[in-house]
Amino acid sequence: MAEFAYKATDSTGSPTTGRLAAHSRGEAYRLLRERGLQPVSVSSTDGSDSSKKSAAAAANEPLPRLNTTQLLYFTEELAELLEAGLKLEGALKVIEQRQEKSGVQPIASRLRQRVRDGFSFSAALHDCGRTFDPLYCNLVAAGEASGALPQILKRQCAYLTLIQDLRSRVVSSLLYPAIVFTSAIVLMFVFLTFLVPQLSSLLGKTGQKLPLITQVLISTSQFCGQWWWAIIAFIGLLVLLVRYAVRTPAGRDWWHQTMLSLPVVGPVLQAKFFAEMLQTLSTLVSNGVALLHGIQLMTAATANVYLKTLLVKVAGMVGEGISLASALRRVGFFPPVMMDILAVGEQTGDIAGALERAAKRYDRDLTTRIGHLTTLVQPAIILLVALFVGIVAYSMIAGILTSVSSLKTR
Repeated sequence: MAEFAYKATDSTGSPTTGRLAAHSRGEAYRLLRERGLQPVSVSSTDGSDSSKKSAAAAANEPLPRLNTTQLLYFTEELAELLEAGLKLEGALKVIEQRQEKSGVQPIASRLRQRVRDGFSFSAALHDCGRTFDPLYCNLVAAGEASGALPQILKRQCAYLTLIQDLRSRVVSSLLYPAIVFTSAIVLMFVFLTFLVPQLSSLLGKTGQKLPLITQVLISTSQFCGQWWWAIIAFIGLLVLLVRYAVRTPAGRDWWHQTMLSLPVVGPVLQAKFFAEMLQTLSTLVSNGVALLHGIQLMTAATANVYLKTLLVKVAGMVGEGISLASALRRVGFFPPVMMDILAVGEQTGDIAGALERAAKRYDRDLTTRIGHLTTLVQPAIILLVALFVGIVAYSMIAGILTSVSSLKTR
């Protein structure tokens, strides 16, 4: 009988370490699960375990990071194979032996090797880099504990599809305005670089005093033509300074908070966060993850520093025994409608259902706000481009008419 050192998490998600005696690594994992612990890693203390050496060697090999589409494909196929009656190792082997080359194959190979070495599937996922985030790993752990891994993976597919849809809607709503704005910048460059200098040369031969707006246009064109390198250097330096400022803790916190307060865009980002947060918590709680642990996982998965700070406060209050609705109300950022829905769910004992109802509500709200964003931003940018073109055209025509009028008087 050998001695193994382990790292694991308990039912509340708190990390724990220790040692235990077992005949093999697989038995050590089984003993830990019988104690109500979720193994993260198990290693032999005498250094003679060959599987430990192979696992350490495999862990040093870099693995590709799957994008959302690849992760969805992997999860959906694995769920279908498990539902068809295959064991976990056999299902991973089928995915590993696919003919087409993709990042899914080395991931499946690594997972299969870990499972054969006695690791639980959730622990094996932890060893595959950043492809599988803590939310994904904990859902799989809940599926292993309940014996419903295929069903959990199916729900994870639905969750990934929903999150991907939310993100794609936000990106697509901003894509067209970005293209129009970029086109306006290119158009301005063409006007100031090619057309205005020719107009300036033509009108300068008449010797007439040009209208003020035409003079301003020509002066701007001459400045841009002479100092274009300084303008590019200034813009580049400004971008670098902004990037540096945003990377500092204070600057990043300010920028992340400012994004949520921007007109038109801010409400979309808020609705997206509310929909993702509620859907994530609903999925976690529905699959047996404690509410406090779910909030902690959502905190770790949130990229916005300001929102992460708010969730840390909420998690602290929930950990002290305060209800989720009351904690959100004390923080002050979350909308009253959300807190009312959650409060009813807490009173009826159906917090998972309340989270799901709130998630659907804010998913609809996100769709509405994206529609408003598309409706307002696109015409605004088009109007801005039309205004610029109109000013340039008026300046050119005014200068030409002035020159022609002076020629007629002669």
